[in-house]
Amino acid sequence: MAEDTKQPGSEKPTTPDASASDSSGTPNPSSIPAAGELAGADAEKAAMVEQAKSRVAAVKESLATPPAAGTPKPPVKKKDEGPKPTDASDHSLVKKLKKQFGESIREASEFVGQLSINVAADQIVPICTFLKSDSEAPFDYLSDLTCVHYPEKKAAPFEVVYNLFSIPANERVRLKLQTTEDGVESVTSVWPAANWLEREVYDLFGIQFRNHPDLRRLLLPPDWQGHPLRKDYPLEFIENVWTEEHLPVMNTVLAEQIQQDDRAEYGYWNGDHHNDHTSPVTEE
Repeated sequence: MAEDTKQPGSEKPTTPDASASDSSGTPNPSSIPAAGELAGADAEKAAMVEQAKSRVAAVKESLATPPAAGTPKPPVKKKDEGPKPTDASDHSLVKKLKKQFGESIREASEFVGQLSINVAADQIVPICTFLKSDSEAPFDYLSDLTCVHYPEKKAAPFEVVYNLFSIPANERVRLKLQTTEDGVESVTSVWPAANWLEREVYDLFGIQFRNHPDLRRLLLPPDWQGHPLRKDYPLEFIENVWTEEHLPVMNTVLAEQIQQDDRAEYGYWNGDHHNDHTSPVTEE
């Protein structure tokens, strides 16, 4: 251990900082700003408050004052109009189809680069066959087949839509036809992929496709009543023969049992089974 070589009385007394306050907490007089500085700050703050009050008063006055009679309102800026369909009767594919099928090819339009052609319903299979075997742009892929319901069109309320794509030419065309629920000829002989697409349209819209190899419901039960994508189909839950035969009558006991089953299943898959690797289904 080092020896202490300091002699008594060798330390110099420390001088207290003049800027610090004394032990009683009273600040040094030199640190207190002059009275003129405080008065100037208060005056500046008061001026800012008065300016804010005057601005609020001006806004209230402008709102309370009714506009002068006959003063026109500023015009409302119209939104920029988007693209609109254009006539496509001069399109090369439309001309080619008209040359082959005549009056069976009706109006044609083009919208943002997509060609749509309305055709006669009784000529859909020959037209599709012609498009698939076209030498310049063979439409060898039926990308979609769907339907739209227009209840106000009593004569032909359904529009069947065929979206075709040519893989070699990278071109698309949309065929449309109007029909009733009696339907049209199936195009499964042209594109076998139309099988399930036509079944879906039959299931949800009720459109018949003649000569379809297996026309039956695809999404709903076979004995379901109605076609849910029709515009006149009710949105709320409806009671029909299928619900009476297949759905149990909901009562308090059944509702509580379903809730208990849901809680048990949810708890199992969230770790409440305590590392039990058996099936969550309990034996009766």
